[in-house]
Formats: sequence, structure tokens, C-alpha cells
Amino acid sequence: MNAAAEYQIVPVCAFSDNYIWILRHGDQAAVIDPGDAAPVLAYLEQEQLDLCAILVTHHHGDHIGGVESLLQRYHVPVIGPKGEPIDAVSDQLVDADTFVLPQIAAGFEVIAVPGHTRAHIAYYDSNHSGCGALFCGDALFSCGCGRVFEGTPSQMRHSLARLAALPGATRIYCAHEYTQANVRFALAVEPANSALQARAEEVAQLRAAQQPTLPATIAQELAVNPFLRWDAPDVIAAAQRYRGTPVTQADDVFAAIREWKNNFK
Repeated sequence: MNAAAEYQIVPVCAFSDNYIWILRHGDQAAVIDPGDAAPVLAYLEQEQLDLCAILVTHHHGDHIGGVESLLQRYHVPVIGPKGEPIDAVSDQLVDADTFVLPQIAAGFEVIAVPGHTRAHIAYYDSNHSGCGALFCGDALFSCGCGRVFEGTPSQMRHSLARLAALPGATRIYCAHEYTQANVRFALAVEPANSALQARAEEVAQLRAAQQPTLPATIAQELAVNPFLRWDAPDVIAAAQRYRGTPVTQADDVFAAIREWKNNFK
């Protein structure tokens, strides 16, 4: 598929820091994690687009709160995870399922990423822009990851490991603009990480200009994100300092860093 025939990915801002991703192609659009219908409806009307599908990653209200209102206007399928309490989902998907949205010339693979919630999923398009696009909700953030609410730290780490194994050029479209706060924590974990220092400068410039820090890439995150760097010596050492005891197993390193982030001011 050539670039001209591909769908465009557009962020629509909601609440204080949510991104609702609009995938548009011709006069058609799909929406991912519409926590609020109003900005989506405004964008569709402004751009004269017709909605063809709603995709959701998990059940939290800031990701599904706008679904019912959108369904009052558009009779479209709601694609989402099996096993999450989302009444509106018409097409329930599990790990390794694939589907096509022909209206926007898009195809996706479902990746199960439990941890933040019990049945959280991500949508992966391996072909987009020749490098791939990952829509991962609250599983993986730039320089961060979601809190572990319903799963275990081990589950969450294994979910993130699956995402980290995607091609390095894969672009990450997560659901929140948390990057600046995440960078501040990451620097507390790895203050000597030069790639992280450079990312911090880039993020500061983007936010000063009120620009999104996304998409990031898998390769970039492997270099700067402490929640993907559980095997990096400096991250292991930081986890041990936080715990005050030896920490060597990957799950334990991840759990320590996640707990530290939960309490980080």
C-alpha cells in the first residue's frame, strides 16, 4: 500500500491529557478509545467525515465514556476486548485475532496486554507507513507504562515485553500525554542515560510549543523507558536502592520500579 492510499492518524485531545486517535481515509474514519464524544463529533463534522468503527482497548471511563453518544449518531461496530465490562462492544476480540476495516484500508492484529486491566488489548498494524503503528491504550506510554490495577506486575512486564519485541521502527500511539512527567521519573532511575537526557530536552521543547510528544517508537522506548529496561544494570541498581535489598529477577526489578513510580512526587 502506498502512502497516498493509507489512513492518516490524527490525535484529538480530551480531558486534561487524553488522546483519542482518529484514523481517517477519504471521507471515512475510525476512532480509538473515545472517552468523550464531543471532540470526536466536532472533528468529524469539521472534516466532513463519516464514522465507520469504534475501537476500544479497555474498560476505563476515560476510554469508553463517549461510545454510547457516538452510537446514537452512528450505527457502527464497536470493536474491543473480550472479558472487559464494556456493554457496547459488538465485536469481542482476543489475542492474535485479526480484522480489517476496509473503509479506511486498514488491517490490525490484536495483542493481549493484561496488567493495567484484566483483558486490555492493543491494536497493531504492521504495515502502516512502512514501519507499523501500535495503538496501546494505557499499557505502554512514552517513558512509562500504565498502573497495574487488575493484573500483576509479572503480567504487566510480560505484556510490555511483547510490545518491546515489535520492530524498532513501530510507532507508538498511546492514550495519554504523560511523557514529561514520565521523563522526570525516568531520570531519577537513570540520571546518566544520555538517550534519556536527549529525550527530556526534546519533550520539553515539544510541550513548550504545545505539541504532542507522540508517536514515539519501540526503538526509542527501549533506550529510555525504565519499564522496558528491567535488564539494564543502572535500572537494576536503582531498583535495589529503592527496595533496600538485592533485586535481580526481571519481575522483581519491574515491580520495584512500578511501585517507586506510584509513589514518586
